[in-house]
Amino acid sequence: MFVKVCGLRTPDTVDAAVEAGADAVGFVFAPGSVRLIAPAAAAALVARVPDGVETVGVFRGQPIDEVLRLARAAGVGTIQLHGDEPAEHFARAAAAGLRTIRAISAARYTASGHAGDERLLIDATVPGSGATFDPAELPVPPTVDWLLAGGLRPDNVAALIAAFGPSGVDVSSGVESSPGVKDPALIRSFVAAARP
Repeated sequence: MFVKVCGLRTPDTVDAAVEAGADAVGFVFAPGSVRLIAPAAAAALVARVPDGVETVGVFRGQPIDEVLRLARAAGVGTIQLHGDEPAEHFARAAAAGLRTIRAISAARYTASGHAGDERLLIDATVPGSGATFDPAELPVPPTVDWLLAGGLRPDNVAALIAAFGPSGVDVSSGVESSPGVKDPALIRSFVAAARP
């Protein structure tokens, strides 16, 4: 099970995720997020991440030139785009040597389907809200690798993995002691619970 811990902003939480065995760590560059981090601060954290652990920059509704500039400044290897970004944005990211993840709500995925080649992250309607969604909202799961997000916590992740059958999981608010403040103990518990 691929595990991504997102919205990290401090050395101790990055270290906790890496030491617990997370496959990816995420840094949020979406304006207005309580988890927003400056590119220079993210770069210092990315430097702590060993080879083999994916570093992801998270963006929402930002111009692709800004996304690429921030990703370069932070030194992340992957960009995660939320919203209705066109295929051209993903192609430009790939041409710049970045991996990509398309984040989409379960409702939008079900309504539109998705034929792109990007990895998918399927989230609740309001990303970062800590809300889960019902498996009935995703009657036909993707056939490509995809990450389940939305309301995952150490105490529910195993059951939700069983219900949805994703390739991986993504957690942010579910390992926080307060909004935007990650708890190293919860990070360790979550990674362990996702891989029983």
